[in-house]
Amino acid sequence: LTMTTAAVFWDRAATKYSKSKISDMPAYEKTLARVRTYIAPTDRVLEVGCGTGTTALRLSDAAVSIIGTDISGKMIEIAKEKAWDQNAKTVEFRREPADVAQPEAPFDATLSFNLLHLVEDIDCVVASMTAQTKPGGVVIVKVPCLKRMSIFIRLLVPVMRLVGYAPFVAFLDGDDIDNALKKAGLRIKETG
Repeated sequence: LTMTTAAVFWDRAATKYSKSKISDMPAYEKTLARVRTYIAPTDRVLEVGCGTGTTALRLSDAAVSIIGTDISGKMIEIAKEKAWDQNAKTVEFRREPADVAQPEAPFDATLSFNLLHLVEDIDCVVASMTAQTKPGGVVIVKVPCLKRMSIFIRLLVPVMRLVGYAPFVAFLDGDDIDNALKKAGLRIKETG
């Protein structure tokens, strides 16, 4: 993955994105609670596609350290400001494409929320996440399944992308995601 078109799009969107509210807070809290059941206080965690750092910061007390990466430098700037404001010393944020290995790898857990439908090569990103996870560790992904969206939206997004108003979006379903995970050698433990 390169830091070109996607980075430019997300850099432009970062400020507005950081001010937007989580649309379904109970569902988000449920996701965080499920993630916590898979992470031990001694774990080292990588979050790929961390955006403005909300999830990494919310999980900062669940692990000994969390590294969050994102392709957008502006998103990372905002995440670092939030970490500073919250005095979150166990969380570090870096500007990196989703498929770049971190020198601290392997991690006990590798996370990705609302990212895989936004990358052009899902297999490459999942393989990178898997390679950065210790044997016996966990890879946790949450991906919106957009394949069933209306044909109008599926046709509109590529046009919006051409004029810079939308990022790349893959219209995936559960099978697409499961296949990418299985290709990377992962065993699916839980879906929902």
